[in-house]
Amino acid sequence: MTNPARRAIDRLAERYGQGSSRPLYGYLTVLAIYSGTAAAATALARLTGRQAPRLAMSDVFLLTTATHKLSRLLAKDAVTSPLRAPFTQYQEPAGEGELNEEVRASGTGHAVGELLVCPFCAAVWVATGLTAGMVFAPRLTRLVATTFTAVAGSDFLHLGYDAAKQRLDQLGS
Repeated sequence: MTNPARRAIDRLAERYGQGSSRPLYGYLTVLAIYSGTAAAATALARLTGRQAPRLAMSDVFLLTTATHKLSRLLAKDAVTSPLRAPFTQYQEPAGEGELNEEVRASGTGHAVGELLVCPFCAAVWVATGLTAGMVFAPRLTRLVATTFTAVAGSDFLHLGYDAAKQRLDQLGS
């Protein structure tokens, strides 16, 4: 027998999904984990007397670019597919070194799978982690963010170089 809260969530999910199975309980679990993690980081900062830093625009740029690259790396990169494999199934290549995957798990596993294949969704978690890093270990966080910003810049240059080569080949033909 299920508890009343679970039954209420199941009924809500049934109405919400309009015949399509939506893992609202799983989403709620993921939201609770995220909220709990953010609350724990906030409590730890208060207990240790850490203050939220005033971020310079250069830090915001660094964190933004690193968040983009790291979330894309986690959600799409072929090399990180073992992290997603328990929740997803390979579909097809999706560009340079990236994959499209389909979520195959159900319930909470489905919600986790959606989080892992969606760079927009993963970005919230990555940005939160990097921001917490700026509170607890700003030098290390800047170093990590600089690394991923450099990788993002390198990716952009690689793609631009390939596009220029293709364009020159077209003009030469």
